[in-house]
Amino acid sequence: MTLRKQISADLIDAMKARDVQKRDTLRSLDSAIKNEEIAQLKREDGLDDAGVTVIIKRAIKQHKDSITQYRDGGREDLAEKEELELKIIEQYLPEQMDEDAVRAIVEKVVADTGATTKADMGKVMGPVMAEVGDQSDGNTVRTIVDEILS
Repeated sequence: MTLRKQISADLIDAMKARDVQKRDTLRSLDSAIKNEEIAQLKREDGLDDAGVTVIIKRAIKQHKDSITQYRDGGREDLAEKEELELKIIEQYLPEQMDEDAVRAIVEKVVADTGATTKADMGKVMGPVMAEVGDQSDGNTVRTIVDEILS
């Protein structure tokens, strides 16, 4: 089952179960996917799993930013709501690498490229992101690369 179909099936299940939080979150995600399909003129064919994953990552980033802003503004109730939605959306990403595995990849690429300073960050980020793919987010990789090159 494609990722797109899995989200649609889970949306229907959430509606049947009267799970309002999950239903609303998946509706929002489904809407973002449909909007992207329309923007890319792929409404008939639909997006492939890679395209849907990009939208999921975008939604995750938006929720994380919202959580930070709500906490900074003292709105813990809204931050908790965003966290619940974030957990629902994260289920559709591939299993994420732990930090130690990412660190090992970064150290290998740093050794292969001969990078020594922060100015070499671009030489390291590309190959690392190509290797980790969807299994880690760019912020985690950037933080580790920055740490190692410091």
